[in-house]
Amino acid sequence: MSEENTEPKAGPDSGQTEQETEDETVPAPLLTLRDGLPPVTDTDDGLAKAAEAIAAGTGPVGIDAERASGYRYSNRAYLIQLRREGSGIWLIDPIGLTTMQPLVDALDGTEWILHAATQDLPCLSDLGLHPSALFDTELAGRLLGYPRVGLGTLVETVLGFTMLKEHSAADWSTRPLPDAWLEYAALDVEVLVELRDALATELVEQGKDEWARQEFNWLRGFEAPVRVDAWRRTSGMHRVRGRRGLAAVRGLWTERDRIAQQRDVTPSRIIPDAAIVAASQDLPQDKASLLGLKGFHGRGAERYVSSWVKVLNHAVTMDEDELPVRSPRADGPPPPRAWADKDPVAARRLTLARESVNGLAEERNIPAENLLTPDFLRRAMWTPPKTRDPGALLDGIIELLTGFGARGWQIALTAPLLTDAVLHAETDDDS
Repeated sequence: MSEENTEPKAGPDSGQTEQETEDETVPAPLLTLRDGLPPVTDTDDGLAKAAEAIAAGTGPVGIDAERASGYRYSNRAYLIQLRREGSGIWLIDPIGLTTMQPLVDALDGTEWILHAATQDLPCLSDLGLHPSALFDTELAGRLLGYPRVGLGTLVETVLGFTMLKEHSAADWSTRPLPDAWLEYAALDVEVLVELRDALATELVEQGKDEWARQEFNWLRGFEAPVRVDAWRRTSGMHRVRGRRGLAAVRGLWTERDRIAQQRDVTPSRIIPDAAIVAASQDLPQDKASLLGLKGFHGRGAERYVSSWVKVLNHAVTMDEDELPVRSPRADGPPPPRAWADKDPVAARRLTLARESVNGLAEERNIPAENLLTPDFLRRAMWTPPKTRDPGALLDGIIELLTGFGARGWQIALTAPLLTDAVLHAETDDDS
């Protein structure tokens, strides 16, 4: 599980979140492993035994994966943790294995329990692991209106145990993995089954179980989005002036990415974004000038200086029509701040739609972005169906939202609101 969603956890038999006494509030007990720390499975024979045990278990399977974000270029899983009733916890090191097929077979037809599924599904998919069904405890927490949905917070709030906050940003590509790290990783799945059951009960009580079913089914096909022109996300790039400067950013970012991929190191460990920006502002043409720049630093600054200079020379000499533009043409609507100037009626549509969706979200105790993806709302309000017949307009908006990827429960709740926003925005304009 990535560092931004990993929080400490506590054991299932430890007690309540807080116990009131006459003198003090007793903090929630610390989660511990009920069966102790299992050994790491890192051989094909060991995986076959693990798969046999997991297949013999009952009920859903709690699953988590540890990557080396911040250290490695790849998004691969360096450790997989699993827990199922009747089989206990298993820690799988996939790096030296020749096949994952026994685990694929063992998990076939089971429900996976994941926390923040979109973080782990891509690396598990790379290993050939695909869920037949899943339950995302983070997403369930959002649908239920919990203000904080990190794993540690949910475990403490719902089950009454605290979890350690150590090792979340560890380099999981390290071998051998220290026992303290392995215990931390194992705790990530220790009470996932109990958490899932408690949240599932709440979803039924709030009448949101069908919402969750549709969301979880949609997650099964999740794929990490491919970023177009990812170099444009370089931090501080707004300080670079001129298209040649942009060409330098693009070239340095691309070269850094190539080196990082080759070495399987996170790009910022080669040179940071700040170094790319500094070089792109000054456009030095020789090694001494580049290395003398304040701000051009990093482990790979001097090591790959010839490559950086070559990129900068090319940026200075390339033809005008090869230079990148400052703002590429987007395939979606413009930024909302520009709507009032470009299309005042569309701006009113957007305002009315947002107000209605936010109001319904508050009423249903759910984040507005989970009620309807903000990009879907913007796209529908920028170019709604042309008809203004209420029934036909509603059908058209339903078709739009379906095409964007909204789920049925989202469409049923929000399509009427968007229809009203379109009609009222134009009525206000006429008046």
